Amino acid sequence: MTTRRQFLRLAVSVAAMGAVGRLGLARAQGAPYTTYLPMVAMPPSPESSPSPEPSPSPSPEPVVAPNDMGYLLTNPSGTREQAINWLAARSTQYTRYDIEQIVGTYARIGNEAGLDWFMALAQSAHETGSLTSWWCARPRRNPAGLAVTGTTRPGVPEVPPGQHWAWDGTVWREGISFAAWDTDAVSAHLGRLLAYALPVGAGTDRQRTLIDYTLGLRPMGSANRGVAQTYPDLNGRWAVPGTDYGQRILDLAARMRVG
Repeated sequence: MTTRRQFLRLAVSVAAMGAVGRLGLARAQGAPYTTYLPMVAMPPSPESSPSPEPSPSPSPEPVVAPNDMGYLLTNPSGTREQAINWLAARSTQYTRYDIEQIVGTYARIGNEAGLDWFMALAQSAHETGSLTSWWCARPRRNPAGLAVTGTTRPGVPEVPPGQHWAWDGTVWREGISFAAWDTDAVSAHLGRLLAYALPVGAGTDRQRTLIDYTLGLRPMGSANRGVAQTYPDLNGRWAVPGTDYGQRILDLAARMRVG
């Protein structure tokens, strides 16, 4: 007599044999079957990974060279920001935006001409009271006392005494007025510095162009060509008597660098 436990074992065996038989039949008939494997998360390939955004490179600092002797033909001895901060804190006639444009023009043309444009700005600050003088104000825009002699003439505003005179309400004053800083005033200033620094016929094409422009406005005797390598060499030449003219500019440039 078969017990209940034996009967259950027999039923399980029969079912298993049937499953194996069906699997074999399916294989024999070429029926597809599926094997399920565990899912594995694969890391993304380097090609499919988004590249990180490159960090912006910091803007290079301007090259600033020591210029304790006040050489004219050398690298800038200060930065644009130092010059802008100094002038913007003192000028009552020009906005900070105006001063940024003026300083930018000095830097651009000065770099083209091989001049220490920061020292030239210190000279301009000395000549104009840091852009506060009557001569540097619009519409004259004279950056460094160019052709300013102190001579005055009576008259009427419609009839100037000559080519380079400016009306001051009651009298004419001798000196050059410029239509714009960027195209005229800065070029005339830097060109005159070059004329003092370079002998006749010397210099690059750009330097000679600036010299020709400024000497076309006010000639310079050949005895003064190439006589000034430093700002102290301009003593008694750019300004009269000007016995310590260059030393004052060197001192002002040093103060401009520290604010």
